[in-house]
Amino acid sequence: MAKNNDKTNVCRVLDSKKIEYKLHTYEADPTLTGEDIAGILGEDADKVFKTLVTQGKTGAYYVFVVPVKCELDLKKAASAAGEKSVAMIKQKELLPLTGYVHGGCSPIGMKKPFKTFIHETAPGYDTIFVSAGKVGFQIELAPGDLASVAGCKPADIVSE
Repeated sequence: MAKNNDKTNVCRVLDSKKIEYKLHTYEADPTLTGEDIAGILGEDADKVFKTLVTQGKTGAYYVFVVPVKCELDLKKAASAAGEKSVAMIKQKELLPLTGYVHGGCSPIGMKKPFKTFIHETAPGYDTIFVSAGKVGFQIELAPGDLASVAGCKPADIVSE
């Protein structure tokens, strides 16, 4: 549990659902990569995930949660979503659509629920890390808990 002054919307959502998590903070720096953040946390980059938002050919939005050292494979992502194709949304669309800024986007607590997929390796870990909804904040939680709160389905969605 986080101290009240450190709580993000993600923390409040998890607290309301009585889901256990650990909040980790680091000095926010726009030049940090996901792999840099994994290093700061002292964790394997395979356990630290980034949240990517796409739009399908039908106009529907989809969320993909992938390890920070991997690239989202748009063809595999489209297949998982049942779309002909998906494309990354423009950075300026992220905040109005999700309520989160680039670098602080979390699959938990978006303005609206979107169909969400997580890389198939996530369930193999005891805990994983995702953004806590603010740059400089990460949460560590069990993949099953993330799946239950964000509705994530495991899928093969990264480039080889």
